[in-house]
Amino acid sequence: MADPDLDDLERRMNGAVEALRKELGGLRTGRASLSLLEPIVVEAYETEMPLNQVATINIPEPRMLSVQVWDKTQVKAVEKAIRSSDLGLNPIVDGQSLRIPIPELNEERRHELAKVAAKYAEQAKVAVRNVRRDGMDQLKKMERAGELGEDESRLWAGEIQEMTDGFVKRMSEMFEAKEQEILQV
Repeated sequence: MADPDLDDLERRMNGAVEALRKELGGLRTGRASLSLLEPIVVEAYETEMPLNQVATINIPEPRMLSVQVWDKTQVKAVEKAIRSSDLGLNPIVDGQSLRIPIPELNEERRHELAKVAAKYAEQAKVAVRNVRRDGMDQLKKMERAGELGEDESRLWAGEIQEMTDGFVKRMSEMFEAKEQEILQV
């Protein structure tokens, strides 16, 4: 008798957790963070490239990011990409580098960011629940095919549910930590 592929389900659920971690890392909290500029894509060399492939990003001060562009012909493109992002950042060009001050967040913006974080967390939880559904469907198919007995199927379903609950709890904790970080004055 075959067993359901729990490793595959766990790998897919871990993927949802990692996606959430990246999305939450990209939310601005009033402090400089390297992950803040991760989603920015620069139009360089007639193609779109992630910012970290055309420049080095540093944090010289708690509320300042520094972007050192490798090719001076790409400075304008990097500046444009940062300005046009939805992050509300205004880079200051200084030769081949850009200084990006991180402005203080007002109360209204903090609550908006908390809502965005909640939306990201909910999307990730839905992704995990979809993986659970796929696992449960797999169990039903195996049961119909006679590869699993009813009791065995119920046992595996319990394990899949337990795994799902663990991942959802982890995501909730990640969201709550980010929410505290955002709302902290």
